[in-house]
Amino acid sequence: MELMGNISQPVYGPGPEAPGSSTPGLVGMVHGFLKMVQPNPLPIELITGFGQSESEETTGEQIEELLLYELGFLVCIAIGLLFILLVPLVGCCFCCCRCCGNCGGRMYQKQGRRTGCRRRALWASVLLVSALLLAGDVCAFISNTRFSQAVCGTFPNVNTTLSNVHIYVASIPQQINDIIDSSDVPLSHANRSLQDIGLNLGGMIMSSIRSGTDRALGSLQGLLQEMKTLWDAFSSIASTRSHLEALQSNYSERLAILRDELNRTLQRCGQLCSDVSLSSLDFSANFSTIPSVEQQLEALDDVFRSDIALDLERVNDTLNTITDKVQEESQDVVTKTQEKLGLIRQEIRSLKEQLQDQLPLGDVEESVGAFVGNATSMLNEYREPTIALDGLRWSVCVLLCCMVLLVVFCNVLGLVLGPLGLKENMLPTQRSSLSNAGGNFFMAGVGFSFIFSWVLMLLVVITFVLGGNTYMLVCESWHSQQLFQILDTPGLIPGFNLSELLGQPDGTTNFSEIYRQCQRDAALWQTLHLDQSVSLDELLNISQYTGEISMAFEKMSITLDPISLLNQSQRHSLANASLAAQPPNFTLTLEQLDQGVTQGSLLDLAARLEQLGDTEGIDVKEDLKDSALKLKELDKEMQMSFSGELQSLKENIHLVQSRASELKAHTNTALNEASQAQEFLERETMNIIKNETWAFLEELLGFFETYISWAKSGLKEDVARCKTIAQTLDNMEAITCDYILDSLNAFWFSLGWCTFFLLPSIILAVRLAKFYRRMSIADVYRNEAVELPPTFYKIPRPATRH
Repeated sequence: MELMGNISQPVYGPGPEAPGSSTPGLVGMVHGFLKMVQPNPLPIELITGFGQSESEETTGEQIEELLLYELGFLVCIAIGLLFILLVPLVGCCFCCCRCCGNCGGRMYQKQGRRTGCRRRALWASVLLVSALLLAGDVCAFISNTRFSQAVCGTFPNVNTTLSNVHIYVASIPQQINDIIDSSDVPLSHANRSLQDIGLNLGGMIMSSIRSGTDRALGSLQGLLQEMKTLWDAFSSIASTRSHLEALQSNYSERLAILRDELNRTLQRCGQLCSDVSLSSLDFSANFSTIPSVEQQLEALDDVFRSDIALDLERVNDTLNTITDKVQEESQDVVTKTQEKLGLIRQEIRSLKEQLQDQLPLGDVEESVGAFVGNATSMLNEYREPTIALDGLRWSVCVLLCCMVLLVVFCNVLGLVLGPLGLKENMLPTQRSSLSNAGGNFFMAGVGFSFIFSWVLMLLVVITFVLGGNTYMLVCESWHSQQLFQILDTPGLIPGFNLSELLGQPDGTTNFSEIYRQCQRDAALWQTLHLDQSVSLDELLNISQYTGEISMAFEKMSITLDPISLLNQSQRHSLANASLAAQPPNFTLTLEQLDQGVTQGSLLDLAARLEQLGDTEGIDVKEDLKDSALKLKELDKEMQMSFSGELQSLKENIHLVQSRASELKAHTNTALNEASQAQEFLERETMNIIKNETWAFLEELLGFFETYISWAKSGLKEDVARCKTIAQTLDNMEAITCDYILDSLNAFWFSLGWCTFFLLPSIILAVRLAKFYRRMSIADVYRNEAVELPPTFYKIPRPATRH
């Protein structure tokens, strides 16, 4: 399988890009609020069964259950509608009452000891409410911008997601083509094996036969080499013996002549030379007594004349020609097998058409491509108008946010200017213009709140109903995969049945299972249970062709030339040579060789003669010195003539003694191994040919078994891994829920926050404004006793209405 490699997987585009701004805390608050408004899970049974009953009573109960499920949203909508209706009405009544001098409209403020504390408490409350309004308004600005970013980013994100789907669908036929094209690997291997069947099958047969013969051949060749070594040694001994006899005959005459001369000289020397011994001039050994080795040579010659080496070479040549023999005798089988390989290639190539017939991959790719193209064109067509419309929406939302910001601005000016212009001991009728301006800003903020709060609430209710309901119905059910259960309900969507679309009438396939499988990056074959409708065993069935190939190999007959290692005469020659080639007794010869050539040293005799020649009173001085010189020359010549011959003789004697002692055991071993090898050849040759032929056939067919197994595994586990489908659904969920709906929900939540806090802002601002505005009627409060003069007239205090 490693030769086929892995099935290449497509490269997809990046995931959707999130909007730049982010408000995770605010989004978490929105989700919490929505779950509080709608804590109940999606009523799957109600939705799947809605409208399917013909009974009016059942339909009424379903409507009642659906309204009960939407109760939280209905209550919020009711509160919002009451706000929209009542706040303008209350504002109108409030305005009319103040014009009539009621509801704080009368420019009079009663002073007391706790006036300052009340003012400071109200100031802190307005500050807190203004801060909350500002925080909500900032979140609304951010959410508004994030929503625009999400809308603008939807087009490239959806295009990328759809493009990934198209890439995925388009990759399926390509992956199938890759599997089909990979069949060239086993086909090429099989074809090369057939073309080189001589080297492959013949090599296997030759190797198996040699495993039973090479040891015997090696032993016989080693035995022949050993006998050749002994023959060379014996031949050298015979030659050396003859040469030494000739040298001994030659030098014996010269030594005799020299002895006669020395005898005459010594006789003339007289008494002084009487102690000189001439025994050194005699040979210590008689080389003619060296044992003859003709018998050994004759026995070894019989072995070499039997042509054992030539026959062993013929056996090696026969074994080496097995590859050529197999190549020659298997041509018909190779031709037939190659024809079957061509049919197998055609059968595998037809797999694509068969899959197309049972799985409409081309139609699916075309449909998906058309859908992606149409969707992309539609997105491009509506992109500019949508972005322009969203720009208008953004401007309107920014304007409404600015209304809240205007109220906050008025409150802030009131909070700043009021305290700056107010003096504690100044009468309410004498308040500064700066303090009065602060109070007026508070009232302006109140007026703006009454004017715009109902508009803000109207926008909040509309976006709340759209965004909140959609999020709970779609996104929450998407997260819990309840939405897939709805899609899995047959007949709920008219004209839509997933199992029928996938060609599975049993209806076992559903969105939930597909989504879970695709999240694990399972192959489409497993995900859609295609093995129930398509049998890979039938599509990839080549047993017909492999059976015909097996039959062709069964009929193939390979005959080898008979192989004989040794005939009977050769075995007799080897056995006879192992006995006859034992060396004679060379003990006396070796003892003589160790004694030297002559019985004494010629150099010692020459030295004695020179010594006598130097003695005074001897008449034969010159003759003695001349004889000494002849002895030295003769010794040098004899050493040169005899030393090499004697050393060679000694070495060869030792060699044959050491080698011949092991020759019999080696011969018996070699003959036994030859007999076993011959029995192996006669008994196992045909079995080896048969077994190795089947082994070659199994290896040949194993290429296809491996490919078929790999192809099935690839189709079931690697082709069309559908993780990108799950990612596409996740991307669409992220675009719809995380980017667009979360931004929209965060916007209405922020704006609703602001609208809600406009009510306490109105109440607190109205109450606080009176502490800074200039009153028309004075009210003096003193907390200490004052002594009045007798002429003081009491000014009546103005009465207050209760």
